[in-house]
Amino acid sequence: MSVESSSSLLETRRLSVRYGGVVANDDVALTVEAGEIVGLIGPNGAGKTTFVDAVTGFTRSTGEVRLAGQRIDGYSSHRRRSGGMARTWQAGELFGDLTVAQNLAVALQRPGIRALLADIITGSAPPVEAIDTALEMVGLADVADRRPSELALGQQKMVGVARALVGGTRVVLLDEPAAGLDTHESQHFGEELRRIAAAGIGVLLIDHDMSLVLDVCDRLYVLDFGKVIATGKPQQIRDDPRVVAAYLGSPDVEPSDVLDSQLTSGTTSPQKGR
Repeated sequence: MSVESSSSLLETRRLSVRYGGVVANDDVALTVEAGEIVGLIGPNGAGKTTFVDAVTGFTRSTGEVRLAGQRIDGYSSHRRRSGGMARTWQAGELFGDLTVAQNLAVALQRPGIRALLADIITGSAPPVEAIDTALEMVGLADVADRRPSELALGQQKMVGVARALVGGTRVVLLDEPAAGLDTHESQHFGEELRRIAAAGIGVLLIDHDMSLVLDVCDRLYVLDFGKVIATGKPQQIRDDPRVVAAYLGSPDVEPSDVLDSQLTSGTTSPQKGR
């Protein structure tokens, strides 16, 4: 199946976000297939988080967002979530006074005061099966009754991913989920991402850990000043002079040298602002 097919699990067409005269995203076209891990990379301030905000309904945008072929750009963030689209946040703190399972249960709570009152009246409880499935998918079934503070950082990060996966998620957008992990933890995190994709879930990954991104992603998009400047397999991106120019502001460097230096440090170059 072509990745440009209208039946892609996630697809954006001409997606743009403007804040006054500032163009944060400019006609971004991107696809994610079921069972695929797609990376979205670029210098700081390139518009990556803005793109996730737009796709998931947390900021206004123009253009189209499609989930399994159906347009959802007119939907609220809650409706997109109930339709099978979920995300993580850069500052995705867990509830320290709740267990891992309870942290996932919070994500299953229906929004709105009416839903809350209905749950109280009927005594509704989050479906245990959905929580167990999400924890099993990320290899955390044996820590369901523990609190986040009792877990290693890598496990805590994966709890955040599980919280996004719970409840029938079909595509998940991960915004810097591996921040703060050491090399070993990052490698393990990548293994868990592959297991998630193997379950048929589409994954869009934003992260500054280039070793992780280049290792686990099937395809990459490179964003600079809100525009997609390159797309392709990881090796193609490593060798693309446009990517070098975006990160360093100069094309007079061997492309592979730039990303190789990122592999050493585990980060991308902070050459630009946010």
